[in-house]
Amino acid sequence: MLAQIYSLKGEKIINEILKKGQKKQSENFGVFFVDRKNTGLPKFAFVISKKISKLAVNRNRVKRAMGESVRRNVPRVPKGYDFVFLAKKNIVNKSTDEIMKEVQDFLTGFEQNEITGVIYN
Repeated sequence: MLAQIYSLKGEKIINEILKKGQKKQSENFGVFFVDRKNTGLPKFAFVISKKISKLAVNRNRVKRAMGESVRRNVPRVPKGYDFVFLAKKNIVNKSTDEIMKEVQDFLTGFEQNEITGVIYN
């Protein structure tokens, strides 16, 4: 489970990142991110709406998989960034390992400023 010190809290903050942040897309999720221009810890939020799945068990599994992948890779993420992950509908058809791998690939690419496998918008 991702530690609370890495969590973004509050609808207002998340909405601000969604409006002002840069966006990257992958096959199963989109990521909005903002550089806070400081050396604070990176912060993360995960948005998995009921449009993804009406079953809470599916939404929670996706959120746990994304959070666990971030937890394992947080040392690679540059400091001072806020991230909001938005799940896409087809993510519920993916296994937990596939979700974790895709998040890991995004974070590794972000660290290297390459963002492999991600479409720039």
